Amino acid sequence: MKGILLAGGYGTRLRPLTYITNKHLLPVYDKPMIEYGLEALYLAGIKDICVVLGGAKPEDVIKYLGNGYKYGVDLSYKWQGEPKGIAHAILCTKDFVKENAFVVHLADNIFPDGISDLVRNFDESNCDARILLVKVKNPEGYGVAEIKNNKLVGLEEKPKKPKSNLIIAGVYCLKPSVFRIIEELKPSWRGELEITDTLHKMVTSPKYKVEHHIYEGQWFDCGSFENILEAGLFIKERMRGR
Repeated sequence: MKGILLAGGYGTRLRPLTYITNKHLLPVYDKPMIEYGLEALYLAGIKDICVVLGGAKPEDVIKYLGNGYKYGVDLSYKWQGEPKGIAHAILCTKDFVKENAFVVHLADNIFPDGISDLVRNFDESNCDARILLVKVKNPEGYGVAEIKNNKLVGLEEKPKKPKSNLIIAGVYCLKPSVFRIIEELKPSWRGELEITDTLHKMVTSPKYKVEHHIYEGQWFDCGSFENILEAGLFIKERMRGR
């Protein structure tokens, strides 16, 4: 399997720090947040990884991570340009993925308990996608999953009336069949190709098989100062416990 680490965007909620560097290099306790995603992919057995860049200060990421040798992985880079959505960023890696199953990890998402359970045996399965869901108190701010009889039946981006408290977290296991959906996708009202719309089309189509995995571990979306602080304190306490 291959890995894709998405590190685009301008990090507007983290200004003025993101005027100085790429947001994914901001520290979460003792290391830059992007290293957590890199480590999660490595521990899941994925060593061939493409970092998708765009937005602010992409050159800082390349300078810091290099070719991946010091992390035990092989890193390459793709340029997304203007941030046009997660699905668009995934589409930029089509020639990197080729015919392989792959795992997409948002570089500002941290899963201290790892993602190995989600990834395990996906490449040998007959699924087109496997997505990770987490329970939150404010689902209306995310892509929300609709579950019926323990089956995923739909996904909706930032609904006013969420159908559950389960949302899509920032890791997706995918097969190359996803590119057919993305290539036919229309931009949302934000002008972006949405990953929620992509996965919803797969879920509701008889041509694709999508599994879901409910994540019981801790999850942090480090797009704000509050969440970065919360994640850093959690990791500090975990390391102290060890």
